[in-house]
Amino acid sequence: MAQKLLVVRNDKIGDFMLAWPALACLKKASPTPHVTVLVPAYTVSLAKSCPWVDEVIIDPGDSTDQAARQELLREVKIARFDALLTLFSTPRIGWLGWRAGIPLRVAPATKWAQIFYNVKVSQRRSHSAKPEYQYNVDLACELISQLSLTLSALPSPPFWPLSDRHRRQQYLALKETSRTAGKRIVVVHPGSGGSAVNLSIEQYAALITQIQQQLCDMPVSWLVSAGPSEQSYAQVLIDQLAKAGVLADHFPASESVAGFALQLAGADMLIAGSTGPLHIAGCLNIATAGFYPAKRSATPLRWQTCNSDTMRLAFSPPANAQAQNMAAIDITSAANDIALFLTSEF
Repeated sequence: MAQKLLVVRNDKIGDFMLAWPALACLKKASPTPHVTVLVPAYTVSLAKSCPWVDEVIIDPGDSTDQAARQELLREVKIARFDALLTLFSTPRIGWLGWRAGIPLRVAPATKWAQIFYNVKVSQRRSHSAKPEYQYNVDLACELISQLSLTLSALPSPPFWPLSDRHRRQQYLALKETSRTAGKRIVVVHPGSGGSAVNLSIEQYAALITQIQQQLCDMPVSWLVSAGPSEQSYAQVLIDQLAKAGVLADHFPASESVAGFALQLAGADMLIAGSTGPLHIAGCLNIATAGFYPAKRSATPLRWQTCNSDTMRLAFSPPANAQAQNMAAIDITSAANDIALFLTSEF
């Protein structure tokens, strides 16, 4: 019988997407384990779409009532997991795993939450010495070792593999959405979802205008995506671009985050801050142009997308600027790099 694993990454969308390389490691191990993830309600659609996940349990969160916590404990106990892997350790989840009687509990050696785990991996993530997804892969490999499973080779992008047929269908669907018959489809996500600093609308407008000018006769279908409460923000960008002579349209609406992702698979590039959509694009292995602050806990290296090396561009304030001063980013230089990338055969 397959060993039953519970993997927890129960915070933001981008954090969960950066867990997919670790989940891929677990499912590609031999003998293949059964993988359940514990995630918040807003990432359930993504978790159910993940090819490396067998089952999903919804985490009611830190602020839930006692009855919901007891129900979660009951559900975890009944499942009789062989191991718990917590990718971001919190006391509540550690306490849950301990009370549920999960025999093997693996987590980063972080603060006092580590007392609930019997395998603690020293990572010092605050040093930001490697990408977040690599820290997660390291934890998955430790669990594989503890369970005496074997992994012949680390998985490589795309971590959300989709068929060429699906990508082609979505590409054609996105082209129909755009009023421009572009050679490239570029999606811009100007919102932040409250998770990261981002460029201003004015910076995005200047960036896109300069990219389009440099591309000269190469038409681009510009689509602007937005979170549930960010549609008006997207419209402001579309209006500003229109004043500059650049035609842009709204990215088509979807019923779920997973639906958005499946549509995004048809795009050639996503331009965004270090947010959920950027990391969804990374898992899909489409090209990304990410804008990051320069502070150590949020650097382009730490929050690097998990697409192929050749598919990512990253920009941040210069060393002589304040870490979170996104206005210090050289938009002209970024536009040059992105335009050059879009004209290449990637």
